[in-house]
Amino acid sequence: MPNEQEVDALLRRWRDDAGGTYQTWFLWEERIKNFRSIRRGLQKVVEEIQSGGFGTAYRGSSLETVVHSIAEQRQIFKGADHAWLWKPKLRIPDIYENAENQRAFGRFLDSCICCHSADQVIAEIRRLDEQRVKGLGPTAANLLYFLHPTLAPPFNTAIVAGYNALTGANVKLGRWEEYLAMRRGILALNEQHRALLSNDLGAIAGFLFDVGRSRYPLPPQTDDDQAYQRWEHDLACVREESAAEVRARAIAVDGDRTHTEIQAWLRDLGIALGYDVWIAANDRARPWQNGRLGDNCLSSLPQQLSAAPGAEAVRLIDVLWLDRPSAQNASTARVAAAFEVEHTTSIYSGIVRLLDLALGAPEQAVAELFLVAPDNREADIIAQLARPAFSRVRDLRVRYLAYSDLERHRESMSRFGTGLKAIEAIARSMAP
Repeated sequence: MPNEQEVDALLRRWRDDAGGTYQTWFLWEERIKNFRSIRRGLQKVVEEIQSGGFGTAYRGSSLETVVHSIAEQRQIFKGADHAWLWKPKLRIPDIYENAENQRAFGRFLDSCICCHSADQVIAEIRRLDEQRVKGLGPTAANLLYFLHPTLAPPFNTAIVAGYNALTGANVKLGRWEEYLAMRRGILALNEQHRALLSNDLGAIAGFLFDVGRSRYPLPPQTDDDQAYQRWEHDLACVREESAAEVRARAIAVDGDRTHTEIQAWLRDLGIALGYDVWIAANDRARPWQNGRLGDNCLSSLPQQLSAAPGAEAVRLIDVLWLDRPSAQNASTARVAAAFEVEHTTSIYSGIVRLLDLALGAPEQAVAELFLVAPDNREADIIAQLARPAFSRVRDLRVRYLAYSDLERHRESMSRFGTGLKAIEAIARSMAP
């Protein structure tokens, strides 16, 4: 078992590792945006269970939509949906055919959404555990994490393996008591190494995940200097390999385009076409060229939008084009177009933010809603929009705008275009 100094050394390597979960997931610019959309999705699951409309199958359910969004949260949650898939031979997890178990699961989610303390969350976990729902174990902790990231750490095989390797514990999968025991240990580790971690337990879970999948070798259990030198050499090699992985990934994702660059294209195009432009609240200060991404854009949402239901989600939409106030109507604040840039992010969360805008303020009569993504993500977008949970999307004219089309035509649209006609001409209909 590593001592405190050795764990600190591992944590520093982890934080510097360009291919580790700290930089690729925990610091991922889109990660926080997903919390609200996943919470909204879980509220929908609760509503359907309470109304009796949830059904008896995972496929096509509101739960599948939420879990799929979590599974898209990069490598730490890859495969998160496996535990929720119906296993007909074992008849687990038994929340699809057993109505009482389904209602117990709904009560668990409903109560956890409203919890404000660790004691309340733990009490709800124990209450669900007493129900003895076959096949429904601590995998549900991944749902809890997106409700309470400072109270409930994520849970999967690699995290458990990393925790056991680092602490010498013997936590097993499948039981809530084991999860709660590991949670106590994780909180102690987090407090001990607070300077290198975070109140958000996703950080330490990501570290344990990387240790558990053997990304970082643990220090040798010996005082042999040569063994320590080999260990430090191995860690250095991991860092070099990670940098190469990141460079290769950047090339693979539509050349060297970035999420910020696409937002800047849309910002400049919107201004050139005569619109006021809003940049997502958490992106406005992002450096771009010789200034900030939010330069020459609105500093606050118009009152009609900021007071509408779902306003917090609307503030995080990547780019909004708004009609400028006119002499006849100085209070004009109609959204002409809304854009969600899905560079490598969960498409689900972007759709939810667009729905919050369109359904939360119907008097806005948003002209166009766009999902902007690399050319190779069109199939992913079509698959998401085909989900029953997004049945309203077909009425809202959500369109797909490919990076290549935007790049090819944006300059000519800026010079010669007016209104939305040009952008509509290159966008592709996504109606199911």
